[in-house]
Amino acid sequence: MNAAQEKLGERLKERFKPDLDANVKEIIRILGHSVDISVREFELGGNGQPSSRGAFISLEGLTDVSIVEGLLEGLLEPRGNEGADGNRLSPKEIGKRKLVSPSISTCEMLGEGISGIVAGDTLVMFEEAEEALLVCTRAPKERAIEEPSSENNVRGPRDGFTECIRSNTAMVRRRLKDPMLRFEGMVVGERSRTDVNVAYIADIAKEELVAEVRRRLQRIKIDAILESGNIEELIEDSPLSPFDLVQSTERPDRVASALLEGRVAIFIDTTPFVLIVPTFFWQYFQAPDDYYHRFWVGTFFRLVRYVAFLISLLLPSIYVMLVSFHHEMIPTSLALTIASGREVVPFPVLLEALIMEFAFELMREAGLRMPKPIGQAVSIVGSLIIGQAAVQAGLISPFMVIIVAVTGISSFATPSYSSSLAIRLLRFPLLLASGMLGLLGFTTMFFIILLHALSLRSFGVSYLTPASPYRPSDQRDMVLRVPIWMMDERPETAKDKQRMGEMQMPAKPKEGGA
Repeated sequence: MNAAQEKLGERLKERFKPDLDANVKEIIRILGHSVDISVREFELGGNGQPSSRGAFISLEGLTDVSIVEGLLEGLLEPRGNEGADGNRLSPKEIGKRKLVSPSISTCEMLGEGISGIVAGDTLVMFEEAEEALLVCTRAPKERAIEEPSSENNVRGPRDGFTECIRSNTAMVRRRLKDPMLRFEGMVVGERSRTDVNVAYIADIAKEELVAEVRRRLQRIKIDAILESGNIEELIEDSPLSPFDLVQSTERPDRVASALLEGRVAIFIDTTPFVLIVPTFFWQYFQAPDDYYHRFWVGTFFRLVRYVAFLISLLLPSIYVMLVSFHHEMIPTSLALTIASGREVVPFPVLLEALIMEFAFELMREAGLRMPKPIGQAVSIVGSLIIGQAAVQAGLISPFMVIIVAVTGISSFATPSYSSSLAIRLLRFPLLLASGMLGLLGFTTMFFIILLHALSLRSFGVSYLTPASPYRPSDQRDMVLRVPIWMMDERPETAKDKQRMGEMQMPAKPKEGGA
């Protein structure tokens, strides 16, 4: 902390003075004479009583002007300034009686008033009063609720989180009308003063998990929190791991489901992504509509995603390993086809694979960063044109184009975009190890990745739960998706294990009656 911040901190600890003008000047001095500061002075009086002065201070753009004007009109109404005994009320009592707002609080410290002003509240001060009133007049400019763009589904709710934290918590409240649902508020960021809410269900989530989440958030000392990813990096167990140890989502139904499993959600203002902890490797292959279709359909497509994961991670490495070192493991007819395609290629297969993988990642990144109307067309057309031109020029073999294309398509099958980034990253060390050491390098690097995943923890819980440690009761929703009437117990992360009543399996009606 520099000298200016220390001096500001000392000034914010001061109390309000009885001098109204001195308080107004001090607040304006702290806020740096910014052009968006709005100061409105008024006088309370009437009915033959002596007048007293007051002032409204707010920031334009953060407050609802109509609410502020309504508050001012109520204060200037002369009637109601006397108590039951006919004596004039103090300015603070008049304010409490006439200010109509769902949220009014009293503050005595200058820092409390400044914090409220920069958050969008209006500070009401009176002459000869050592306290001020903080009135909620916030008017956040919200984006309309839309379908999440990063987590598409065929069947299920279409609403997604926005950048307004209160709107996001309300969407979860609509799904869980449970009085045990808790939202704890705190502020993170020395300069951004970002609102953060910790959500959990009190009788389901374990107290030690909630306490750990609260502790990790409170220890954050940073200038600003601009997105949920900033907090994600500061609270995860293994910050150097390529795997995501904190799940992020835009879907309210996914957050509600996680809360019912005893997990904790972290809402951050100004971002539509909510963090869920703890998280596990298998959850990144579970799509929301797995639970909205019949269980046969959900299980089949979940298995398809696991196969796509293995293809996107291992296929290029296996191809390079077999072509470079282990030709005898390839069927003869297929080996001859591959050899004829590589006859004019001047590069070794490892370099050929690295060039194609890098070119594919380059086109995918370019399509993502370009304007939406042309981004998708550029990525698809660019891949086709460059691949065909490279084959005709004899730089790349046709079989390598097929391998890279299948790998790229498989990486898109993962429902979570953030977890697909880890797969794309881990593909390169596997590729290098396979191309330089063959089967030995492939197996060594694969087991290094596996051992690393086994050692990971997410808020103290094993990342590969329930496979390691093995928990039979939680296997019903890991690789397979059993019928919902068989999921009668919550996972081991929850305090209350019972999810539903007994005998929930539908039964045929008896003959002659329902």
